[in-house]
Amino acid sequence: MKESLPEREIVARVEAALYSSGRPMSLEELVKATGLNSKEKIKKILLDLTKKINEVFYALELKELQDGNYVFQLKSDYGPLIRKFAKQPLLQSSALKTLSYVVYEQPITSKRLVQIRGSQAYSHVKYLEQLGFIEHESVGRLKVYKTTKKFQDYFGISDLNIIKNSITLKP
Repeated sequence: MKESLPEREIVARVEAALYSSGRPMSLEELVKATGLNSKEKIKKILLDLTKKINEVFYALELKELQDGNYVFQLKSDYGPLIRKFAKQPLLQSSALKTLSYVVYEQPITSKRLVQIRGSQAYSHVKYLEQLGFIEHESVGRLKVYKTTKKFQDYFGISDLNIIKNSITLKP
């Protein structure tokens, strides 16, 4: 794409990327989303958008995070208020617990997961694979699970070691 796109189209592409991603996005990702090659131009658009959004919306915000990523989100004050109206979470807590064991112990065998989480782990890993958060490799009759790049992108994780060091697991 050319840098001759109308300004309105460039802004619309940044908005669309931030809204649809549902996660923090890096400046590089936003540059790709617009098809431009100018980080400076996207940074200026982000500053203008941040100002406009934060002036117009009361419960939503565009925010630059400490790691330099940008996120379009609900302000934290409104989380408890709308929680009862929000859709069911993508992951039920039981599947999330199974996922946390995969994250912490990866690579982890299906046998080990079942020892820790019980037989419901089979349905959890099936669902987590369908979502693309984990993948397996067959080693003999065992399956060995690990997380995927999609998992890291979805949860905004750049370094799994930081997560592993901060998890306290309880079966």
